Amino acid sequence: MDITAFTRQVTAQLGSEFRLFRAPGRVNLIGEHTDYNDGFVLPAAIDREVLMAARPRDDRQVILHSLDFAGTSRFALDDITHDDAQPWSNYLRGVCAVLEASGNRLRGAEIVFGGDVPIGSGLSSSAALEVATATTMLALAGITIPGEELARLCQRAENTFVGTRCGIMDMFISALGQAGHALLIDCRSLGYRTIPVPAGAKLVIGDTGVRRGLATSEYNTRRGQCEKGVELLQAVLPGLTALRDVSPAELEAHKALLPADVYQRCRHVVTEDARVMEAVEVMQTGNLARLGELFNASHDSLRDDYAVSCAELDAMVTLARQQPGVYGARMTGAGFGGCTVSLVAEEHAATFVTAVAPAYQKITGLQPQIYVCAASAGAGEI
Repeated sequence: MDITAFTRQVTAQLGSEFRLFRAPGRVNLIGEHTDYNDGFVLPAAIDREVLMAARPRDDRQVILHSLDFAGTSRFALDDITHDDAQPWSNYLRGVCAVLEASGNRLRGAEIVFGGDVPIGSGLSSSAALEVATATTMLALAGITIPGEELARLCQRAENTFVGTRCGIMDMFISALGQAGHALLIDCRSLGYRTIPVPAGAKLVIGDTGVRRGLATSEYNTRRGQCEKGVELLQAVLPGLTALRDVSPAELEAHKALLPADVYQRCRHVVTEDARVMEAVEVMQTGNLARLGELFNASHDSLRDDYAVSCAELDAMVTLARQQPGVYGARMTGAGFGGCTVSLVAEEHAATFVTAVAPAYQKITGLQPQIYVCAASAGAGEI
């Protein structure tokens, strides 16, 4: 986002005395719908972000101004309730409520925020907003907590206050991303390590223009199907607590225990975890060809086994795979719309953009947005 233009807008509302914070969106390179199954994910923070300007208040009132939604919402830290008139504010309210409930005494604040993470696109605009809020409110109160804990609290806010049963990945990478790297995250232990994004290729994100709301989509249904699979498999796999504990061989051996749709959902998660771990190996050796094959296999599994793709995502992926210099392409995010991510040879990235955008528009009638992105650092004060 253009910081200069943002600062100009903020100064008109807050004056010259404010502090400025940022939190990035993310693209998940591979590892979709594995996070809430205690599995492995491989996201990278991207150079699209939420910017948040704030000045403290002497009372316990919080005033929020959204540039993107052109709205204002106000609440007291001692009585945080939902705002049905300005529902965007519930993401910020929820973070404040969870921080307070966790023993963090916050200060009142006046906040202006905006961003260039496309909303509802699968690039985690909600997580970026939540992490920016937590980073801002804690800093104003003079409180420091580890990034891992900040991510957990933001996840709790979305789960309990907003009502979306999301996993930890989006908040984690927004808080802890490192420039030039993806993070391999173990969603059970929250252990992580940095994995360099290989040289010679670009990450190109294709926004299909199709939006979906996670809280009202099939997301919660898929999560319930995974939990059902664990429940049924526990009869033959003692000690099993999540699909992360099931090997592909074990799943195949006991598939008769599962309804057909539950088996398919489980097969995606189990094989996707294996793809993540192989992706880490090939990224470290720079094997772009194999990494692209893993991208392709991931999308096909999400389309066929997890059934979270859509015609527009499939069209974007198909077009991407037809372009020169493309190693692989897949949907990224929860599905039912949003974005794709393609692994494109650096010298072909510009022509990829100019070829795919008009071809996609011709097929779907939708105007896509296509971004060549870089892996960026996580949240902090500017």
